[in-house]
Amino acid sequence: MKNRLLALLVCIFTFFLSCKKTEKVLVDDPQQGEITVAADESFQSVTEALTQRYMALNPKTKINLVIKKEDLAFLDLLENKVRVIVMSRDLSEEEKKAYKDKIDMDIVPAKFAVDAVVFVVSKNSVKQSLSMMEIADLLSSDNKSVIFDGTNSSNLNFVAQKLDKKPSELKFSIINGNKNIIDEINKHPEKIGVISLNTISRPYDKESQELRNSVKILPVISNQNAVKPEIATIRDMSYPFSRVLYFLTNEAYYGLGNGLIRFSCQQLGQIVVQKEGLQPYNIFRREVQMR
Repeated sequence: MKNRLLALLVCIFTFFLSCKKTEKVLVDDPQQGEITVAADESFQSVTEALTQRYMALNPKTKINLVIKKEDLAFLDLLENKVRVIVMSRDLSEEEKKAYKDKIDMDIVPAKFAVDAVVFVVSKNSVKQSLSMMEIADLLSSDNKSVIFDGTNSSNLNFVAQKLDKKPSELKFSIINGNKNIIDEINKHPEKIGVISLNTISRPYDKESQELRNSVKILPVISNQNAVKPEIATIRDMSYPFSRVLYFLTNEAYYGLGNGLIRFSCQQLGQIVVQKEGLQPYNIFRREVQMR
């Protein structure tokens, strides 16, 4: 009886061992797997273009893109709810500490594009330009004539950082969505909308061009020169509200997240960025081979 019981236990133990050996741990890599990427609405178009192109080249991959405010995307990264996020501003010291504590990795921003925050008004507006002082004054006024796309948004965070202020110290109106902001300023010529260049920069997108043609883009006065947000001025960062877009990840190995990041920062990804009407951060020279 004891021998039979012992034999049965050995069989059960052997069965579990064999299950352990045959069990496969599914870990994604750059060519296969599924991850989630988060980006602010201001970067939706370029991020969507990059993820779609990557999946087309790697059909066994699935990249879910979720659109949420920049600050909330960063919190999701810390909680491992997403694998990769897109950022435009510098992390605060508290955020750097939280990343180190929770992710336990060095912060390595993967820069891939230069975008800009753009100030737009109705074509019927009398305004022709804005100075840095005017922007600061408008954002201190109880009139709240400047419209952002929400608290925790990338546009608000970047402007506040540029003015050396906290977002909570600024006075402004909120309307969700860059397109809705454009609709609002066209109803109220005294209002100023704050949107991303990527919303209106896509040269091959009909909706983007219609939005661009429906507003007046205000140059920002810098060093006594009125500087427009365009490729030349964001390339050399002479437009005061130029900003570098970069990826952050919590992926500690070379998986699908890092595969997407590498693709976006190399030549094929940089061509996608250029087609979005933005400045590629990494410029590749075309080399001509003489025969």
